[in-house]
Amino acid sequence: MTKQKQPHDTGVGSVPISDGEKAEIQRLYEQLRSAEAKLVGPDGKTTVLPNNIYSFLHRLLAELKAGSSVTILQAKASLTTVEASKLLGMSRQFLIGLLDKGEIPFHMVGTHRRIYARDVLAYKTRRDVERRKLLDDLVQAETAEGIYDRMPDDSDSR
Repeated sequence: MTKQKQPHDTGVGSVPISDGEKAEIQRLYEQLRSAEAKLVGPDGKTTVLPNNIYSFLHRLLAELKAGSSVTILQAKASLTTVEASKLLGMSRQFLIGLLDKGEIPFHMVGTHRRIYARDVLAYKTRRDVERRKLLDDLVQAETAEGIYDRMPDDSDSR
């Protein structure tokens, strides 16, 4: 008779855990769940971090570990048209056109346009959502027509 391996079975014999050990594991788990995150400086000084700061740092480090680039901006930061166009991945001239059309709010500092980072990011979010919707609509239309999976005929040499 052969023993069937269970999905969670590692192939190693199971180790019995006493009720006291189970209680100790549960106590340690509860301590970890309720523990405060702390920042330890090079001098050994510790500072307790609020949960929102800990969550932010956790997400930041995860993004960096995944190889993503990260930019941190204050919402009230004022950007030049060059900085805003770089953030949006467009030419400065195209951005100026969007500003003149009223698509992105701006204010003047002397004779120079300035744009709040929050307004640039809000425009970027709107633009990205609209692009995603257009692409989804295109996929649905092509799927309905039965042409979504069709490969283009590259044999036409001109």
